[in-house]
Order: sequence, then C-alpha cells, then structure tokens
Amino acid sequence: MPTSISLTVNGKAATVSVDDPGQPLLYVLRNDLELSGPRFGCGLGQCGACAVLLDGDVVLSCKTPLIKAAQSNIVTLEGLGTLEKPSPVQQAFIDEQAAQCGFCINGMIIQATALLAKTKNPSVAEIKTALTDNLCRCGTHLRIIRAVQRAAQKI
Repeated sequence: MPTSISLTVNGKAATVSVDDPGQPLLYVLRNDLELSGPRFGCGLGQCGACAVLLDGDVVLSCKTPLIKAAQSNIVTLEGLGTLEKPSPVQQAFIDEQAAQCGFCINGMIIQATALLAKTKNPSVAEIKTALTDNLCRCGTHLRIIRAVQRAAQKI
C-alpha cells in the first residue's frame, strides 16, 4: 500500500507516494522529483556523486532512506543557485574549469558548500579531507581545490 511522505527540497514542499519508505532518497529525488543534481554513481555510498545536504549536513542519498529525510530540509545542486545566478561555490567551479567529465562535480560542490559553511578559510589539507569521499577519475583534483579556495574568498 503506497505511503505519502512530505519533503522539503530546495525550499519547496513536495509530497511523494511510495511503496517503500525505506527506498533510497536518491531514487525519489531523481525519478519522482526529476532532479538531476544528485547522480547515481556506485549505489554503495563510495563515490559521493549522490551527495545532498540534509539539514546542512552532507549525506549520500543512495544510502539514505527516504523516511529519514522526511521533515528535513534537503538541498540538491539545483537548490544552491541557478544558471543565471550560480552560488559562489558553483561559480568558482565554473571559473576554475574544475569539471572534466563532470560526473563527480555535483557531489564535490555539495561537499565544498558544506565545508565552507563551517570553515571560512580552509587549508588545502582541510579541503582534501572534506572531499576525500568524492571520487574523481578525470584528474582535475588541483582545479577542484583551487575552486574551493576561490569560493572561500568570495563567501
């Protein structure tokens, strides 16, 4: 029997009807709410491509049960900024051309946003530690670090 679950995603109320409230949050964000920010990478919480902010903390939406996200404030990449007015972190990643294939970048931006909300001027070591759970196979690691440093200067 379907269950209705109320969510707040990117500042907007949403109600979804699901058969399994324990299903991963990622599936609802992508399939029901049609958000492309969180990506399906590994499905095991090992790559960070599905990262979202849940009440300001980074969670991996592929491992987070939908029911755990109910009554919480969820922010995806789409909720950080717009094409016309990207967030400082998004703009810094654009300015530094930090994306090569771009698959990991959504999770990197979410992690960087959370880091900069707590640490105003992080060291390179702090940036690397914050991004350690996000895999990038393209090799833009130095550009990603520079993008986080650039964003820190603008925030």
